[in-house]
Amino acid sequence: MARSGRSSQKSGARRVTLGILIFGALALIVAQSAPQIASFFVPARTTISDRIGAPSDTSIWAQVSGQADRERRIRELENEVRDLARYKAAAISMAERMEAYETILNLMGEPPERGVTARITTVIDGPFAQTVLANAGSLQGVAPGAVAMNEGGLVGRVIQLGDRSSRILLVSNYQSQLPVLGEVSGVRAILQGKDRDRGVLKDLPEAADFIEGERVLSSGEGGAFPRGLVAGTATKQGGDWIVRLAMRDHSSGYVRMIAPPEIVEPVPESDLPPEPVVAEETPTPPVATARPVPQPARPAASDPPVVAAASEPPAPQVTTQSSEADPNTVGLPAVPPQEGE
Repeated sequence: MARSGRSSQKSGARRVTLGILIFGALALIVAQSAPQIASFFVPARTTISDRIGAPSDTSIWAQVSGQADRERRIRELENEVRDLARYKAAAISMAERMEAYETILNLMGEPPERGVTARITTVIDGPFAQTVLANAGSLQGVAPGAVAMNEGGLVGRVIQLGDRSSRILLVSNYQSQLPVLGEVSGVRAILQGKDRDRGVLKDLPEAADFIEGERVLSSGEGGAFPRGLVAGTATKQGGDWIVRLAMRDHSSGYVRMIAPPEIVEPVPESDLPPEPVVAEETPTPPVATARPVPQPARPAASDPPVVAAASEPPAPQVTTQSSEADPNTVGLPAVPPQEGE
């Protein structure tokens, strides 16, 4: 009897539920056909369809499949590209302005970098020595004390040079001492190697401090390293400033070794060649105008002047005979008489 009563109750509940569903379906059909009732349900239906059909980052399927993370990463990259485009435009403008200033001031810029790219063949990464061996030496053009760099930044300096190999002391070595400065703050310090990926800043000034997250560059003091090479990023841990080395971020197994900066020592004044003596120009006195010298009166044309040199004998006197004696002898000189005539 009890079982038959329970079964009758369940069948009654099913009938009621089925009746409600049928009534609801008929109500929806009437609502779709009647314009006044349809306009009443339009806002609610639109909202529900938008919520169901629109993709959501918080949906379970998006979280399980990883679609939400990918879309979030895409949005972050798009924002970063827009920021980089603005920075690029500003950098181009500043570079053009800097070039104009250097031209106006006749500023001596940094010399062009000339180096040799080599592959790292051996790595000695111990607690007391951190060096690498590159397969390029003096025969390939590597200079003694050359500075090694990779895609990330400064790697170290050549301490041993062979014909076909070079040993590089890394900046992470505890024996490495690198003068550096903050890119933003301009604070100068000494970067000493601490471990494989980090270095510690020491000899900081008391009145200044680095900025959290700023890049640390080589200052060029001492002449061992050029100025402006990226060494890493400064972070503060406790009471010490730690530099995360940039060379560990991008390491492809190749290094570029450039010549160390060449600083010409000034020549002592005693060794300078004597300066040439330039004679002072004296003003020339004005030329006095000569007075005209009176010239003697010229003789008449009928009386030709007779000029006789002191050393020359007097010219013989020419006599002419009269034309009456002999017409053929006119103008001939007279023959002196012979003795006995």
